[in-house]
Amino acid sequence: MNVSVAPSSIALSQARPITVAVLAMGGQGGGVLVDWIVALAERRGWFAQSTSVPGVAQRTGATIYYIEMIAPDAGKPDRYPVLSMMPAPGKVDIVIGAELMEAGRAILRGLVSPDRTLLIGSSHRSLAVSEKTAPGDGTADASQVYEAANVAANRFIAFDMSEIADATGSVVSSVLFGALAGSGALPFTTEDFEATIRSAGVGVDASLRAFTAGRERAVATLKQDPKIKPTAKPPLAKRFPRLEPIGHAGYDALVARAQAMPAELHGIVAAGLQRVVDYQDVAYGREYLDRLEAMPRDAIGLLQAFAKYLAIAMAYDDVIRVADLKTRAGRFDRVRREARAGDDQILGITEFFHPRIEEMAGLLPPRLGEKVERSKGLARLVDRGRKLRATSPPAFLMLYCVAGLRRFRRRMLRHSREMRHLDQWAQRVRKFAASDTALATAVCEARRLVGGYSDTHSRGESKFDKVMLASERLAGRPDAAEWVQRLTKVALKDADGTELDGALRTVETLFEDA
Repeated sequence: MNVSVAPSSIALSQARPITVAVLAMGGQGGGVLVDWIVALAERRGWFAQSTSVPGVAQRTGATIYYIEMIAPDAGKPDRYPVLSMMPAPGKVDIVIGAELMEAGRAILRGLVSPDRTLLIGSSHRSLAVSEKTAPGDGTADASQVYEAANVAANRFIAFDMSEIADATGSVVSSVLFGALAGSGALPFTTEDFEATIRSAGVGVDASLRAFTAGRERAVATLKQDPKIKPTAKPPLAKRFPRLEPIGHAGYDALVARAQAMPAELHGIVAAGLQRVVDYQDVAYGREYLDRLEAMPRDAIGLLQAFAKYLAIAMAYDDVIRVADLKTRAGRFDRVRREARAGDDQILGITEFFHPRIEEMAGLLPPRLGEKVERSKGLARLVDRGRKLRATSPPAFLMLYCVAGLRRFRRRMLRHSREMRHLDQWAQRVRKFAASDTALATAVCEARRLVGGYSDTHSRGESKFDKVMLASERLAGRPDAAEWVQRLTKVALKDADGTELDGALRTVETLFEDA
């Protein structure tokens, strides 16, 4: 039997619902947070509805969850609420971002408005792929999100909720739930929030610890200056390790040698020594100091830049380095911790490799490696993707053996090429330092273009070489350093090199009338 009700016979509630939008990536517990908010409203007899638009976890963006909740009309229980399925720009009361840039994206989408929206966001960063793959430092400027949030939102709450989650053994969603409670934006008591967590019955103790810490921090944040600013990073010198002995005779001898350098260099040299010795051995650390001591010592800024990029250049990424990092015990511990795997759970890690023939040939002696590199048949055999279960004994043993090849690294094709390229760069720096310290420093800093592995390294090195040729052309001009810096910035942002080529043509026009 079908029963139909005429629209005119349905009494609709005229009350305005409370609207909440949550933006979270996969693994951040956005779904759990939304379920808690809905359960919280229903616990108090409210109507609540949630919808979501998935973003396929980290690959194509965050999932956007949307909640509308409404209290039943007092004395009119027969009235039905009208709830929307999607957020409307300018009509959202509470926006929650599980990561800082998600809060920024909510602003860009128009979900945050200064007349009504409370914006809650964790200030930690989960870097996007575009940020990780950019040459140099591709990290987006967090201060822009803070500036926009302080203007676009009616109220803004932000602090590092990931740090609190780690300290309490919980996840970001629990801290966000606490921040929501501390904001006072919902007409429910703290006990209501806590009872909702308990009723879920999963990870209750850890969730309650994170909830309490988040609530208390939100209350304290609201009592401070309403214009929230990003937490300042400590001065660079405080982030460097100390140049001091560690109890290893060979390394301690290097430390004593480095301590004879100007005090302003001690921090960066300590970091450089640690990097190259960990990469290869103590003898490699001596090579690092040899190259550094060959530079003139009358320009501290130049020496600091050279010490930094020399260490990066000497500790280049190759197959051996990748295998070494992937088989370290600390990495497995870190992955287990980040995955929040229990002691009674088995952790499996699958690695994806796509080596080119150049990477394989680079492990061979120079003459043999060059011959293998020219073999098209071997290139077709090698150049394909592979998946290795690094936690399985056979795959781990293979990676461990590859990592052990570092004792032979100095006799390999890749190393000979890298050192030849490095020495050409160092010679150019020394030559410019004799007449133009600013240009020499700019040439040092251009080294940031070279980094990464495989195709990324090749593209970066190609752009670096173009900038170096331009530096030779520009030498002697009073604005040479500014041009090299400009070319470096263009190259860092230019994926395919077309903008850099255009900038280099502009450089050539400087000499047309000469």
